[in-house]
Amino acid sequence: MDSTPSQKNLLRLRCSVQNYDWGLKGHDSQVARLYALNSGSETRPDSPYAELWMGTHESGPSFVVQAPRASNGVSVDVDVDVDDDVGVSLKKWISENPNVLGDKVLHNWGCDLPFLFKVLSVAKALSIQAHPNKELARALHKARPDVYKDDNHKPEMALAITEFEALCGFISLEELKGVLCYVPEIIDMVGSAYANQILHVNEQDGEEKVKYILRSIFTKLMLASKEMIMKVLSNIKSRLQIESQVRKLTDKELLVLRLEKQYPADVGVISAFFFNYVKLNPGEALYLGADEPHAYVSGECIECMATSDNVVRAGLTPKHRDVKTLCSMLTYKQGFPEILQGVPLNSYVRRYLPPFDEFEVDRCILPRGASTVFPAVLGPSIFLVMAGEGIMHAGSFKGELVTEGDVLFAPANTEISIESESELQLYRAGVNDRFFQASL
Repeated sequence: MDSTPSQKNLLRLRCSVQNYDWGLKGHDSQVARLYALNSGSETRPDSPYAELWMGTHESGPSFVVQAPRASNGVSVDVDVDVDDDVGVSLKKWISENPNVLGDKVLHNWGCDLPFLFKVLSVAKALSIQAHPNKELARALHKARPDVYKDDNHKPEMALAITEFEALCGFISLEELKGVLCYVPEIIDMVGSAYANQILHVNEQDGEEKVKYILRSIFTKLMLASKEMIMKVLSNIKSRLQIESQVRKLTDKELLVLRLEKQYPADVGVISAFFFNYVKLNPGEALYLGADEPHAYVSGECIECMATSDNVVRAGLTPKHRDVKTLCSMLTYKQGFPEILQGVPLNSYVRRYLPPFDEFEVDRCILPRGASTVFPAVLGPSIFLVMAGEGIMHAGSFKGELVTEGDVLFAPANTEISIESESELQLYRAGVNDRFFQASL
């Protein structure tokens, strides 16, 4: 099936914002700046702006704007009834124009976008969390639809805009043995029997035995009493304050002290010793599969994921915690995560391809006066203009002015070309090209 000419125009989107308390405040937040430009709203200086959502999830839907701006001053019509202020939701528009998804996307995921595109502005750490696989997501949604609001899995990727810090996955076995030696308070917390299992196990004992022991000690840690957590954190703080007078604290120790200020008496602070501490430079990306523990710590990033908002939390949060579920669902895979640098498509565009069918992300930095082409692809795309100004050509409509804060939906099988009028920085989210290659 092919899209009709009217369905091959770009659709300008008005997007949703999330004001979670961990977000950067007011004008310090990239999310706030983009949302203000995208929606025409004023930024509240003392309010946190955490996430800009671009997609169809009901917790933060995007809406089709009635009249996109054109470089020649002509408005572009969209073939759907819209509200004068907001417009029809993108999800509803897609349901009325399913051809825009392309055959393969429509067949595999139904009449909806398989990906959710976001910008995050992180001032303080997000929760220690993991996202369920599809089977667990269905069970959690059925049991607690008030907490787990959909039945989909949520693999995701974070692409750093600024320097970006995260905790991700369990450290290696040797590193964990070092933690137990250099953070003796953890032994006080979990008991010497659990600690000795870690200290005496080796890789030669087999992966499953190592995972079993890691799961046991981590679960013991996360289920510790409030009184024990407070005591252990107090002891860690006191020791590190004394030792800082005679040696330079490690990055992980400094991080733990930062986290304790943000979340006093929280077990998530102690659990940070178990996780890899990852620092991304702008243009580097980190991806997270189902059932992998993580917590974003600070910085700003582009994020893309399967269309879901399922999160199982166990620390560093005032929100609902489901510690037993999190401890039971994790893979307990150890080792430092893969960092994606992106694959250059041309002089201006790099593509980030995580091992998930639902999404990929392109990063485009276009100097003033330059141009580039995004070839037609078999699925839909969402474009975000992060900075600058240019002219975007697509389908039957030629020459739409785009500026920072603009978010545009491009139907499947639509070639996009862009000419920059100032240095232009934009991001594109779409269905992973490997999905289409595998289905050929």
